[in-house]
Amino acid sequence: MTRVNNYHLLHRELAEEDPWRLDANAFEQERHSQMLRLSFSQGPITNALEVGCAAGAFTELAPYCKRLTVIDVVPRAIARTRQRMKESSHINWIVADVRQFSTQQLFDLIVVAEVLYYLEDVAAIRTAVHNLVSMLAPSGHMVFGSAIDANCRRWGHVAGTETVIAMLNETLIEVEQLYCRGASVNEDCLLSRFQKSTT
Repeated sequence: MTRVNNYHLLHRELAEEDPWRLDANAFEQERHSQMLRLSFSQGPITNALEVGCAAGAFTELAPYCKRLTVIDVVPRAIARTRQRMKESSHINWIVADVRQFSTQQLFDLIVVAEVLYYLEDVAAIRTAVHNLVSMLAPSGHMVFGSAIDANCRRWGHVAGTETVIAMLNETLIEVEQLYCRGASVNEDCLLSRFQKSTT
């Protein structure tokens, strides 16, 4: 799929009341619970980044962070999540592409799930991964989750979780990995937590 097609796909999906059944599906709720467990396994979070907020189902991590930056390439996603979360002075909302997003801040937690396969090719995914790793503080953690490669390719995307995990393993240390098997093969995904070395 091209970048333009993926962008239009995201817009169409976000027109639904509960896109991707994130609020109504027990499997998705359990997956989010596991992602929260991975996110807070190292204790309190000072400065976190959530990449791709969709409709805000996972932005519930906000109360556990002193500061949270939320980015999404689709303005409607930011608007929906802001409405869901109400106003909170410790959340910074930014419409941005994960490949171009830039800040002087370093994050002790970055969460990115079900986002990178929307990019148009493996080179674009690698650019996004490199950009995210550059914003991770020494000893910081990244929680990554995605549908498996086979599912993503069947849906018309170039790659899924195994491809991205291999990229992340080039520069980060994988600390924990969890395979999530759903009632449907389309739900199967991997969750991983990575740590950045202090050196």
